[in-house]
Amino acid sequence: MLHIVDDEEVIRDALAWLAQSRGLEARSYASGEEFLANVGERIDPGGDCVLLDVRMPRMNGIAVFDQLVSRSLLPRLPVIFLTGHGDVPMAVDSLKRGAFDFFEKPFNDNQLMDRVEQALAAARRAGKAAEVRARLATLSAREREVLDLILAGMMNKVVADKLGISMRTVEVHRAHIFDKMQVKTAVELAGLLK
Repeated sequence: MLHIVDDEEVIRDALAWLAQSRGLEARSYASGEEFLANVGERIDPGGDCVLLDVRMPRMNGIAVFDQLVSRSLLPRLPVIFLTGHGDVPMAVDSLKRGAFDFFEKPFNDNQLMDRVEQALAAARRAGKAAEVRARLATLSAREREVLDLILAGMMNKVVADKLGISMRTVEVHRAHIFDKMQVKTAVELAGLLK
């Protein structure tokens, strides 16, 4: 989903049309406050992207971006800034702080939409990585030890000898690891963690 945050209705409509021409679903917001009010409910960090105008009344795009940073939503919710009044220091600062890109109006429609698609792909990758980290966090210390040895290619008997536990205990840990990591095989586990 592409979230378009711009105080100019004509810009929001044009960007929504561009997104739809690429087969992307778009949702528009007339203000930063309206967008931030929806961050928790309708936004999927790890599957969405934000086109954010820098200059808006009340809450500007930089303030909205600061809120997203403080909520730890980047890079799972990539932000592409749009501005008609940008300057190099502002762009550099935004990029250093985690913005995905910075476009000055008027912009090339195809280049912008290409970057949106790249941002959405990056968001999906970041979301999957966060999901894997969350699954890893559910493993006990012993399960992490067993996991490391499984990933090293060791058989259950070797893992048992190395850790000084029974082979049956290794099998139980292995089953718990596979269940928590949502995989069926060691090959699938290795692919998930590469």
